[in-house]
Amino acid sequence: MLTLFDYVIAPIAEFAFMQRALAGALMLSVSACPVGVFLMLRRMSLTGDAMAHAILPGAAAGFLLSGLQIVPMTIGGLIAGIVVALGAGAVARLTIQKEDASMAAFYLISLSFGALMVSLRGSSVDLMHVLFGTVLALNNDALTLIGLVAALTLGILSIFWRALVAECLDPLFLRSVSRLGSPVHFIFLGLVVVNLVAGFQALGTLLSVGLMILPAAARFWSQRVGIMCLLAIALGMLSSVCGLLLSYHASPPAGPAIILSAGVAYFVSVVASPRGILLARRLRAAHRTA
Repeated sequence: MLTLFDYVIAPIAEFAFMQRALAGALMLSVSACPVGVFLMLRRMSLTGDAMAHAILPGAAAGFLLSGLQIVPMTIGGLIAGIVVALGAGAVARLTIQKEDASMAAFYLISLSFGALMVSLRGSSVDLMHVLFGTVLALNNDALTLIGLVAALTLGILSIFWRALVAECLDPLFLRSVSRLGSPVHFIFLGLVVVNLVAGFQALGTLLSVGLMILPAAARFWSQRVGIMCLLAIALGMLSSVCGLLLSYHASPPAGPAIILSAGVAYFVSVVASPRGILLARRLRAAHRTA
């Protein structure tokens, strides 16, 4: 009979590719999950999804120039993400169109343009690699990039923590009492872009946002932002471990397995958490009968 060691520890202890995949996924959880909490609190979750699509043309340009090389694709993704963020913001401020509509337009154009660019030189396999990543094939360069992004993200969050929390609660108040109102918004968008760029090395452009948004279900477990971020990191790490083990034992793609594991954690939080469906109904029923 297979033991707990055979199911959980042996696949990671025996194979270097599993160790690299786990290290990359854990570092992404530490970096991207707190950013996802702030996206959720700012009601910008779909903006994160749009930005994930927006980096595709830059990554595709790097692929056309140098193949599947991490540095050109990373630089291209950063440039594309920044251009789309600034372009959508400019359209929203200079025209009657709202920011969500302009962001949707930009990301749809970017996604189509990026897919076209990849198809010009590569095959459908190359396109699937860019879209969905290869977490089981992470190399040392990719791990270094993810580690640097994680360190940068944690550093910026620690410096601008109070301003970020204040902007989530009352952005107009922050702008009235501090000059950080507008700068911290663009700093935060920059964090979203760099984390998505780091994430696409492992999970691809379409799945990297999943590890950012789904663990933000930590909101169902706490009302304090700091606790939410810590719980989101824990959920992201647990989803990463479960997804990789599921991929090893049942052979589904590792990236989707990680995101589906995060989806399970999300639905458990929605149903069974202190602020979820079941307990909320019980509290309302108890209040009516009191």
